[in-house]
Amino acid sequence: MTTPPDQDRQLRASDDDRAATVRVLQDAVVRGLLTPDEGSERMAAAWAAVHVRELAPLTSDLPPARPVRRAPGWGVLATMAGEQLRSSLHAVRSGRLSPARVAVALAVVLLLVVLVGAVVGELFFDGPGHGGFHHR
Repeated sequence: MTTPPDQDRQLRASDDDRAATVRVLQDAVVRGLLTPDEGSERMAAAWAAVHVRELAPLTSDLPPARPVRRAPGWGVLATMAGEQLRSSLHAVRSGRLSPARVAVALAVVLLLVVLVGAVVGELFFDGPGHGGFHHR
């Protein structure tokens, strides 16, 4: 059952409703749509709002937020590396080393050298009082 529009106006605002409005106002200040003083006044009004109808006018003159563009991240890079490795390993065997196989082998060796170096450095050459072997 839906509530009539007149009753919607009398709905009390929850803390989540107020917080969502404040986040929109904070974004508007960051984007330069509102001055810090105007944003502060509107945020105070949002926290003081008792009914949902009091929140809408605080953001009604603001354009919608732009979608967040994120960097592709490590997942895409790991997938690409896995696909490259898979295709390199399934390449036609001609008896010669392919440049891709050499590159993968070098990358694995370099990774192992760095990891072993980090472990050895932690065990034997750490600063005083941090474990490891030390000359006194």
